[in-house]
Amino acid sequence: MSVPSFEFFLFALVAAGIYNLVPMGVARRLVLLVANFAFLATFATTGYDLIPYAAFLAIGYLFIRGCAPIQTSWAFWFTVGATILLFCWLKKYTFLPEASFLHVVYVQVGLSYVFFRVLHLVVDAHSDERLQKLSLISYLNFTLNFTALVSGPIQRYEDYIDSTETRPRPLDMGVLGEVLERLVVGCFKVWAAAAIVAELQHALEFQVVEATGLFTRILCAAGLAALFPIFLFYNFSGYTDVVIAIARLFRIELPENFNKPFTAASFIDYWNRWHMSLSNWLKTYVYTPLFASIMRNVKNPRLLAYASAVSLFVTFFLIGAWHGRTSEFFFFGFLNGLGVAVNQIYRTILQDKMGRKPYAALSARPLYRFFGRGLTFTWVAFTLLWFWSDWAQLAEIARGIGFGGVVAAALILILASCVALQALVTVDALLRGPKLDGRPLVLSRYARTVFVTVLVMGVVTVQSVMTSPAPDIVYKDF
Repeated sequence: MSVPSFEFFLFALVAAGIYNLVPMGVARRLVLLVANFAFLATFATTGYDLIPYAAFLAIGYLFIRGCAPIQTSWAFWFTVGATILLFCWLKKYTFLPEASFLHVVYVQVGLSYVFFRVLHLVVDAHSDERLQKLSLISYLNFTLNFTALVSGPIQRYEDYIDSTETRPRPLDMGVLGEVLERLVVGCFKVWAAAAIVAELQHALEFQVVEATGLFTRILCAAGLAALFPIFLFYNFSGYTDVVIAIARLFRIELPENFNKPFTAASFIDYWNRWHMSLSNWLKTYVYTPLFASIMRNVKNPRLLAYASAVSLFVTFFLIGAWHGRTSEFFFFGFLNGLGVAVNQIYRTILQDKMGRKPYAALSARPLYRFFGRGLTFTWVAFTLLWFWSDWAQLAEIARGIGFGGVVAAALILILASCVALQALVTVDALLRGPKLDGRPLVLSRYARTVFVTVLVMGVVTVQSVMTSPAPDIVYKDF
């Protein structure tokens, strides 16, 4: 069952209706458990396809209930290492022997996000006695939560249990209105905006090789690099809007995943705004422990900022490695790690030379932010080249426009993104200027009603005109 689709909406509405009709407590948890199993089962052809998935969950639960109470370092590292190794084996990472893999078809949808939840519980259970007594139903509902199974967001167990069992969120007409509004926005992003951008990208992909004029091919190369981040944003943030809204029908409050990422004026700030639940998870379980470990061993305080850069590099390299098992994804991780590490070193050097306050004043200047946004977006687009293509395709494009053409395309992309993102920020500020009852007019009920109506018409129009279906969620593959 794809998300979003009419089948998914119908399934979710029926399940949410039953969930809210039964009394709170065990009955609701059982209804959610059945819904989670039913949703996962739609990806399987036979019951055998789910056995590896079930084994991974069972071993994770065994580690939490059986090994976590053993308060020794070897037990901790054994359970953490075994969980990671088992995940890599099921995902068939290429550094493991090919002969060791299961050569049968089995379900992997959402396994990457289930892995984050299981590993988080395995790690925290060693220091939290409440998790060592985790019930099987709560464990399965948390790890298999169908509203966020396919592509997140990644929620922590404390937040999940707070909104489902301890303090369920209210569900009244006002909340239902917000849910409907968010569903429309999400569907517009996926079914209209992402679909249009995907069509443009496919057209440029053809032109960048086939067009006769060199300048045309250079422009197509710059446009091709720029369009994929935009497509990915609409595709993934639209999906996130939909699942956050659906989860709210079950009184679950999923974390936000995006906060205007393309307005970021630095690469570190970009990752504070893009796929936030993933970057927050890795900061908690990779960056912070690694940085703390280095701090304990580095005696010179002046080197700590550079230790932070090393920790950031490792953290964001792992983000790339998590996305896929091929060399393209490892290189995607290397570029992301390089981006945040260089950003951190650059910030450290300027703060040392200028002082913190003058550096902060410099960072806030409009011209600095103008170029900062363009350079950040260009680096994001560059890292994502390995996300939608492979080495052979990129080599073909590079040969087609030559080294000078690659440089020219990069310069065009930097300048165009500086201007376009400044225009975006300016328009956003202008729209939020007029007030009604002390709030921005664009956030008033009247303006939002008109906005949502226009989006519905946009979805209907685009889907009526386009012959190709809306693109699948990119992050479903991970």
